[in-house]
Amino acid sequence: MQDPALFLRALFDRAVEVADPMQSLAAHLPPKPKGRLIVIGAGKASARMAEAVEAAYGPCEGLVITRYGYARPCKGIEIVEAAHPVPDAAGEAATKRMLDLLDGCGEGDTVLALISGGGSALLTAPVDGITLAEKQALTDDLLASGAPIGDINGIRKQISAVKGGKLAAAAYPAQMLALMISDVPGDNPGDIASGPTVGDPGDAARAIALLKQWGVTPSDSIARFLESGGAPLAPDDVRLSRVTNVIYAAPSQSLEAAAEIARAEGCDVRLLGDALEGEAREVAVAHAALALDIQKDMKAGSAPTLLLSGGELTVTKRGNGIGGPNAEYALAMAVALEGVDGIDAIACDTDGVDGAAEVAGAIISPATLTKAKDKQIDPQAALDTNDAHGFFAKIGDQVVPGPTLTNVNDFRACLIQPTSLL
Repeated sequence: MQDPALFLRALFDRAVEVADPMQSLAAHLPPKPKGRLIVIGAGKASARMAEAVEAAYGPCEGLVITRYGYARPCKGIEIVEAAHPVPDAAGEAATKRMLDLLDGCGEGDTVLALISGGGSALLTAPVDGITLAEKQALTDDLLASGAPIGDINGIRKQISAVKGGKLAAAAYPAQMLALMISDVPGDNPGDIASGPTVGDPGDAARAIALLKQWGVTPSDSIARFLESGGAPLAPDDVRLSRVTNVIYAAPSQSLEAAAEIARAEGCDVRLLGDALEGEAREVAVAHAALALDIQKDMKAGSAPTLLLSGGELTVTKRGNGIGGPNAEYALAMAVALEGVDGIDAIACDTDGVDGAAEVAGAIISPATLTKAKDKQIDPQAALDTNDAHGFFAKIGDQVVPGPTLTNVNDFRACLIQPTSLL
């Protein structure tokens, strides 16, 4: 087998490649409508999705909001960049313009919505009485709390004028097709970008309970709004009756593409799941223990084993370091493995951004702790302060692909070889 680091990076690159909208979206487009077509969208992959739409349809009318640095050249669809993971004024202004664009849509019009992960921050329209600053503070607190994405989105939907199906409702009675790239565990359409085209079965009472569960105290305005009933839109609302939601790319497809490469290299591939959730460092310790158990039972001549997993892990903020769930997973796994020979791993976010850093994640090897020792870096101290990105930057083992223009969430691969082969 080739160098483990190169092999693991090739698996990650393949996982990203198969989720590239330019490779996968066109097959899911219907014939171009004869009437008015409006293209809208939000997410880290949305500009690339818009580019793919125009490659198939030609120039189109529309507006798409993506993350700073993720814009793509389009001839008709306007691409606006805004902040992620915490929303900003650019996203708020662009969302208002999107709603204005949808205002007045008729029954003969068609709206094509391009939705991908990251849209929760990029589509920003707090309900009346709640300011952008209040929403920014709430987002910061939720991201630091360790809450899973489903819970975070359940709260955000209740204070938004676009999430939880309300963007689609603004286009009624137009026909709407929403094409989605899933970045959420379980591939629930209502969780992708907080479901702007999907009604929400939750309510304000649940949002209040979730805030208490995760120890987040909202502003007085948000608390009062939730106590008054929030802003739910039921899934059976008539304004959603002309919407078709289609998930056309998902984490499972990317993991299987990586698995195909690994099997061709003679690996025994074990899929641990494409919807894993939980505290990054805790999942890492569990995976390290599994890897050690597998290696212990290997004999000379045993095929390498590859553990693959996806989903969305979380980090509870304990310190002021620079980190993200994938880098923290990698660091916690390296600490747990204690430099054992024959086990290498990669953990990266397929959108190229782990947390708020412009870094996808990291690769670990039996040499990880030795490199740290040589540079007088304490891995446990870095883990204690959530400084995983700082740790891997210092030892040179970050994965920095730049904007990948897609997003099917976390990608983790652990390669286990018998020590007798090393």
